Amino acid sequence: MTKNRRAFLRESGAAAALAQLAQSRPAAADPNTILIDPAPLFDISPYLYMQFMEPLGTTDASVEAAWNYDTDDWREDFVQTVKDLAPGAIRFGGLFCRYYKWREGVGPAGSRPWVRNYVWGGKETNRAGTHEFVDLCRRVGAEPLYCVNFLGDGVKAYGRTREGDRTGDAREAADWVSYANDPDNPARKRHGVPQPYNIKLWQIGNETSYGTQTFARDESIAHTIEFAKAMKQRDPSIGLIGWGDRGREGPWAGELLKRAGEHLDYVAIHMMGQSPKRPDTVLKGRAYEKEPERAWAELIELSNQIETRLGEVEGIMAAQGASHGIAITEGHLSLTPHNANPILSEWLSAVYHARSLNIYQRHGARVKIATAADFEGTRWTVNAVMLAVPRGASFLMPVGFIMRLFKKSNGDQGVAVKSAPAQLDIAASRTADKVFLHVANLEYRRSIEAALAVEGMTIIGGRVREIAPQDLREYVGAERPDVFRPREAALPSGAVPKWRFPAGSVSAVELDLKRQSPQQA
Repeated sequence: MTKNRRAFLRESGAAAALAQLAQSRPAAADPNTILIDPAPLFDISPYLYMQFMEPLGTTDASVEAAWNYDTDDWREDFVQTVKDLAPGAIRFGGLFCRYYKWREGVGPAGSRPWVRNYVWGGKETNRAGTHEFVDLCRRVGAEPLYCVNFLGDGVKAYGRTREGDRTGDAREAADWVSYANDPDNPARKRHGVPQPYNIKLWQIGNETSYGTQTFARDESIAHTIEFAKAMKQRDPSIGLIGWGDRGREGPWAGELLKRAGEHLDYVAIHMMGQSPKRPDTVLKGRAYEKEPERAWAELIELSNQIETRLGEVEGIMAAQGASHGIAITEGHLSLTPHNANPILSEWLSAVYHARSLNIYQRHGARVKIATAADFEGTRWTVNAVMLAVPRGASFLMPVGFIMRLFKKSNGDQGVAVKSAPAQLDIAASRTADKVFLHVANLEYRRSIEAALAVEGMTIIGGRVREIAPQDLREYVGAERPDVFRPREAALPSGAVPKWRFPAGSVSAVELDLKRQSPQQA
């Protein structure tokens, strides 16, 4: 017999997570009040809502599908969708960087060779190279982030392919920095680009600790130092990201910081592997369709893993006395079928995505680069942007709608939520006389009304942008691309403003403030 939701939650980590959330908040005079302490805690990074682009060959037509060969430019619908998404940075790399040779993607487009995509199948045309990728980033207001070929991450097979040695050494990576950032670089000027690209974010190595074919930890760290010295010698102003995730030897971050920390600015981890551990999970294939409420509870349970992993890395960094930022340069739900589970096109997945993004922002003192999706393509449901084929309108997946909502309604500094109803997951920020709240109602069936208050301040107005489908099985597709577009409403006036957050909703609340007089205080 199917368990009811209450019984399932009692047995699951979801109930424990909600209880822990409630216990961690100081009691307020009214437990139904969202109370904000407006004192700034940390600066929120502009790269907190990053996107991640990788050529995926025959697996998912991503970069090639985003290029319009009729106009010889990026698809206009794609550019406009990404501009609206407003990512702070876009990363180019992934496993593809293990065999990517940057020189094959510069110069006259007609002279660039087609190259084999060893991981994802097929071939890539190199039509979208350094110039085109940076141009896309500038057009949509994002900072470009390149992942360099780090000796193939140690995978020896890439050094002896039928097409030759596809690995890249420290000199090759340093030459790329010079090509991009040296004002007088002759090769770039010969290619018709007189001004430098000024690419400031570079990652050394991608998932170097995963599997048994990549570098061991000590070897990776030694090469990281080599690459970092060579690259920063060409441009000391760049921000370098070193790989510090778990591997065969356990977490790498501590040893990486101890030995290479002086050369790096960020430590990279990936939030991959966020997959169900329950043998009877409904998050496989379409099993969730029969028990959507249980799927919702399991997704809350999975989001707890984000908090656990961040806590581990933060503890390691604190023990080293390191001030480096954490860079989550990839991350999404890992459900079967691989990267294509249909639940990710439904609003059911919103609870995981909204809570993950809130966790990243609440940890913003350390987390400086983060994403909750792959970027774009034609098939994978883990993408933020889907490209209609044949060419039509690009559209956002639920995770993309949430990233856009949070990015566009956000402050410059993180602030604390001192109390709130237990089942509202909230991240708060501030800019001058405005406070911004990112609110996810974790309840599947029940709306939650809450009063709003900011210590020492009077709320004089505000607005709420809200995504609240009546049916949490609602889905997005090419034929209904705007189904999750947020609706906006003014915050009701009153001495103590209140808002009712619908079941399963994700909202961005903007509060206009003025400082209280001594008499009011």
